[in-house]
Amino acid sequence: MDGINLQDWVGRTEELSDQAYPTPARALAATLDDVGTEFAIGKPLPELWYWLYFLPVVPMAEIGSDGHPRRGGFLPPISLERRMWASGRHVFHDRLRIGDVLHKTSEITKVSAKEGKTGSMVFVTVRHAIRTGRGLAVEEEQDIVYLPMPKAFTPPAPTAAPESPTWSEPCPIDPVLLFRFSALTFNGHRIHYDEPYATGVEKYPGLVVHGPLQALLLMQSARRHNPGRVPARYTFRAVRPLFAFDRVSLMGVARDDGGHDLFTVNGDGHVGMQATVAWASEEP
Repeated sequence: MDGINLQDWVGRTEELSDQAYPTPARALAATLDDVGTEFAIGKPLPELWYWLYFLPVVPMAEIGSDGHPRRGGFLPPISLERRMWASGRHVFHDRLRIGDVLHKTSEITKVSAKEGKTGSMVFVTVRHAIRTGRGLAVEEEQDIVYLPMPKAFTPPAPTAAPESPTWSEPCPIDPVLLFRFSALTFNGHRIHYDEPYATGVEKYPGLVVHGPLQALLLMQSARRHNPGRVPARYTFRAVRPLFAFDRVSLMGVARDDGGHDLFTVNGDGHVGMQATVAWASEEP
């Protein structure tokens, strides 16, 4: 594909360092209307909030027309126009804390090309390991999918929301929330804040809700409904796009193994993202 051998990228690694400063965490808490969490030095950083760090600090001269960094570098230079975070898997070994010096090792573990209903697709799996001075804290696998640009928006077949969730709560979504989350994660993809681009170029019916934002909102919802519990593992998968105009709910369903299945759901009762959390213990 594109005259490149995709397998040449398997095994490539990248090393990054950062520090869990309190200001980004406070800014995300304000964005999520989470006014009860303290972010003093030494306090736990909520799970997934390390996405506020190790940001892709790329000069404007190296930004593509979609707002993403131009193709190449660590990830393979795949020319398919759409690039999306499709799913992720996490194992939490130790809680990150405000003030921690963080080290991340990333490795491309798999690259595969497939043919789907919309044409050619390429999936890239990246494994991240995040360490502090105490040792390994988080293992994460991230699946990125590259797709051709469609001529019109064709949504995937709908998946119905659970009929009797253990909990369901409204989650207001608007363009300001999407813009602030894009800014906090240094995500320049224009589908999240530039409506003429999202509808005119990428053919979506409106601004797209970030996959990582949905995953984070579901984790926050699970923590609210299970106070004091600490996640051990977390997986999520995008099922269907959500948009800024959607009336979104966050749902949780108790599992027989003690964990919870989680869902973002639009006003039509269709699942946008599904996730599963397994709990480790009660918080000390």
